[in-house]
Amino acid sequence: MKQSYVYILRCSDKSYYTGVTSNLESRMFKHNSGFYVDSYTFKRRPLELVFYCEFTDIILAIEKEKQIKKWSKAKKEALINGNFNDLINLAKKKFDK
Repeated sequence: MKQSYVYILRCSDKSYYTGVTSNLESRMFKHNSGFYVDSYTFKRRPLELVFYCEFTDIILAIEKEKQIKKWSKAKKEALINGNFNDLINLAKKKFDK
């Protein structure tokens, strides 16, 4: 099975970019070289790979990427720092008024 990766980059403006790829090394080179001119990361270089995880199912990888993209900055930082117990408390909650 082909490996897929969900990854998080820290941009020069301290924001985060989450993506999915089947070749992490190639994708990092393309991001940092400015290959993707119209991408979020183009004007936010240099970029630092701060997190990645491997998947054997691309469908699951895409689902996880979409999930992480919706997370708050604080929740992404908890994931990056390995503070997995904090993730549940950082979930966005909607309260009825």
